[in-house]
Amino acid sequence: MSQLLWDTPEKLRALLCELVSWDSITLTEGETTFAPKVIDKLRDLAYFQAHPSHLGLHDAGLGRHAVTALYKHPEAVETVVLISHFDTVQTEEYGVLEPLAYFPEELTKKLMENPDDLPESARIDLETGKYLFGRGTMDMKMGLALHMQLLEKASTEEWPINLVLTTVPDEEVNSAGMRAAVPQLVRLREEFGLTYKLFLNSEPSFSQKPLDIAEYIYSGTIGKIMPAALFYGKETHVGEPMKGMTANYIASYLTQRMEWNPLFRETDLGESTPLPVSLQQKDLKMSYSTQTPYRAVALYNVFLLKRTAAEVMDLFEQVATEAMGALNESYKGICAREQVSGVGEVKVLRYEQLLAYANKKLGNAEVERLKNEALENDAWDDREKSLRIVDNLMIQCQELAPATVLLFAPPYYPAVNTSDDPLVKEIVELMKKSAQSFDNKIDQIHYFNGICDLSYVNYEDDGNGWTAFESNTPVWGDTYSIPFEEMAQLKGPVLNVGPFGKDAHQRTERLHVDSAFVEMPVMLETLVKSLY
Repeated sequence: MSQLLWDTPEKLRALLCELVSWDSITLTEGETTFAPKVIDKLRDLAYFQAHPSHLGLHDAGLGRHAVTALYKHPEAVETVVLISHFDTVQTEEYGVLEPLAYFPEELTKKLMENPDDLPESARIDLETGKYLFGRGTMDMKMGLALHMQLLEKASTEEWPINLVLTTVPDEEVNSAGMRAAVPQLVRLREEFGLTYKLFLNSEPSFSQKPLDIAEYIYSGTIGKIMPAALFYGKETHVGEPMKGMTANYIASYLTQRMEWNPLFRETDLGESTPLPVSLQQKDLKMSYSTQTPYRAVALYNVFLLKRTAAEVMDLFEQVATEAMGALNESYKGICAREQVSGVGEVKVLRYEQLLAYANKKLGNAEVERLKNEALENDAWDDREKSLRIVDNLMIQCQELAPATVLLFAPPYYPAVNTSDDPLVKEIVELMKKSAQSFDNKIDQIHYFNGICDLSYVNYEDDGNGWTAFESNTPVWGDTYSIPFEEMAQLKGPVLNVGPFGKDAHQRTERLHVDSAFVEMPVMLETLVKSLY
C-alpha cells in the first residue's frame, strides 16, 4: 500500500474537492481562512514535520496571507518556484445550485439530472463523464493540488532539486497576495542560498476561441494597465447651459478616441493584444439636481506586451491632447454660433502636475489631508480612491479648469515573456513529447491571455518606466504598491503549464478529469525531473 497522501488520481481528485470545498471568494472571510488550512494540510507531510520552519504565512493585507512551503534538498541550489492562487470569483450565477458550487462531485451529479439546462457545449461535456464542474475546479485550485502533489513526491523521494510552493490570495482583483509574496521569495533565496531556475505557474489552459478545445502551455503572460481620467468642467444651471461645460461632454471626446484605439495594440511573436475599452465612465454627482454635472471620471483597460507604464502614459497623453484639441475646436464654433465667450479651453495635465501645483498652492499638509479624506473611505476600492483624490485636489484648484487630468488606477500587471530562453525552449519540446504519450497535442502560446501572477517576477525595465506609474497613481504607497525592485531581482524564466478546463468565471466552469488527474501529474513530474 502506498504511504503517500496524494499520489493516485483518486487521492488527487479528493484533495482537489477538499480545496474547492474551502470557499475562498476574493475579499470574503473564506479567503482569510484558506491559507492556514493549506499550512495544516502540508503539515501532514513527513518533510514538514521534520522542517516546520520551512512553512510560512505572509501578511497580504485585510487578514489574508500568502503561503510559502520550501522543500530544500541538502545539496541542491537550483530551485523551482511553483506559483498558484487560491481565491475565486463569486458564485451568484449558479442560482438555485449555488450551495453546491463548492462541491464538485455533488454539483456534477446534480447537473446530470437536468442536462438540458446547460448550454449545448457544456451539456455534451457533462454527458461524457470526463468533466468535473464547480467554482475553482479549473481556476485554479487544481493547479495548487498539483503543486502539493509535486511537493509531497519530491520531498518523499528526495529529488535533488529545491521546490518553493507559493500560493496566494487576491489574484482575481489586485494581486495583493503575489505582491506580498515577492519580497518573501527574495528573502528565501538569500536565507537558503537558492538559485531560481524556473517560475512555474499552473493556471489552466484557456481556450483561445469560443469552441476551441486545443491545449496550451504559455511562456509568458500578457500585461494590463489602467489609464484613467478625471474630467473637470464648469457647473451651471440647466437654464443657462452656455455659462458652464458638462464633464460628460469632455469625457465623450476622450472615450470616443480611447475605445478600440489601434495605437494601443501591441504585437509580438505573432500575438496581439486585445484593443482598449472603457471599463467605467460616470459623473460624480451624488444625487439628481438641475445643476449640471461638472466632474466625471473614466477608466480604460489597456493590455501590454512590451510597453512600460511610461510609454503608455505618453501615448495616453497624446490621445487626450488630440481629443481635447478636437473638443476645443468644436466648442469654439458653438460659442461663436451662440455669441458667448465660453468658459475657456480644456487643458490636459497629468496627476503628477496637478499634485505639484496643489502642493505649491495649498501646502503639503493640506494636500495630505485631502488625500487622506479619500483614502479613509472604506466603502471605496483603490480605483475609486484614486479618482476621488484627484477630485479633491481639483476642487481646491478650480482655476485649472476646464481640464482633463490623466492618472493610473490599480491594478498594474507588467507583461513577462521568456519564449527565447533556451531552457524554456527545451521544456516546451519536452512537454509536447510528454503530451503525445497520452495521444494529446499541446501548442505553445507566448503570452497567457488570462492575466496571472507571473507578472510579478522576472521584471525588466532598463529605463525605469515604472516611475511614471508611481508618480501618476494617486494611491501609490498608501493602499497600493508594487515591489518593482524585488521583482527585478527574481530573475528566471517563466512558464505556465496547467490542466485543461473550460468556462472560467462562469457557472459552467469545469475541469477535464483525465488532463487534471492522469496527464498533468506525469507532465509536471517529467518537467521538474528534467531540471536536475
